[in-house]
Amino acid sequence: MAKKVKYYFDTESLAYKKIKTSFKRKFAYVGGFILSSALFGFLCFVVLLNTTFFETPKDRLLTREIETMKLKYSILNKKMDQIDEVLANIEDRDNNIYRAYFNTSPIPDEQRKAGFGGINRYKELAGLNNADLVINTSKRVDIISKELAIQSKSLDEILKLAKEKNKLLAAIPAIQPVKNEQMKRIASGFGYRSDPFTKARKMHEGMDFTANTGTPIFATGDGVVKNADNSKSGYGNHIEINHGYGYLTLYGHLSKYNVRAGQRVKRGDIIGYVGSTGRSEAPHLHYEVHKDGKVVNPINFYYGNISAEEYTVISRLANQENQSLD
Repeated sequence: MAKKVKYYFDTESLAYKKIKTSFKRKFAYVGGFILSSALFGFLCFVVLLNTTFFETPKDRLLTREIETMKLKYSILNKKMDQIDEVLANIEDRDNNIYRAYFNTSPIPDEQRKAGFGGINRYKELAGLNNADLVINTSKRVDIISKELAIQSKSLDEILKLAKEKNKLLAAIPAIQPVKNEQMKRIASGFGYRSDPFTKARKMHEGMDFTANTGTPIFATGDGVVKNADNSKSGYGNHIEINHGYGYLTLYGHLSKYNVRAGQRVKRGDIIGYVGSTGRSEAPHLHYEVHKDGKVVNPINFYYGNISAEEYTVISRLANQENQSLD
């Protein structure tokens, strides 16, 4: 194909003359074309980089790493599910076997499962790719770590209780405060009874053992005498023994004391003698057992010095709704 020749009309010579392009102009035309083509190509490359139609080797590598990370997090969460199951089993045995055996309070779920208050601990993770996955997994790890710390501390406490088992067993108030052969009868048990003075039905927080004045009273477990005086209204001369492990016993209406405050006593030691001091209708011993600050039925603790037949008789008598002696 022949090259096109361009002409222009010369007004002076009134003739058509051929247009001649200089080398510089030709070079400028070629350079401009090359530059514009390069710029257009660069723009297209940038656009392609930001679309899914064009993936660099680095992008493919990052994609594989992200998928691998998701897989690892999935495996980690499955392992944490297994840890949760094992930990829940340990916590159940801790509360319902170990702590029940050593007669100590279970750890409430609110304490075991408590979250983390205050500032946002995961703020720095919020801007990451797959932030929800990373944050939720981090939370689970933190919660499990806290539960493990609580359980570890609990097992340390159980181990300590196991080492002190003999002390615990000796401290529990496990015998009657008055010997069977020295009792006339169990006058009144634990529960609602008729008041001997007002005849009104009210809560009787202990057991009344009728016996002659001067009958020996025995400490029902090892402990330290908290007080031996008449400071409590209605109890007359009375003794309180702190046995530790949450146990406290009270012996009321004594005729006289055989111990003093601060003195350490053993189960079976004579601590005082039956009387009728204070708000009392007749010679008897009023006996109470407290656990963790709450009054409990003393009949549940007479397993150290009576037979099953004797326990049955005592239980039947104690459960009669009669009149108390104080």
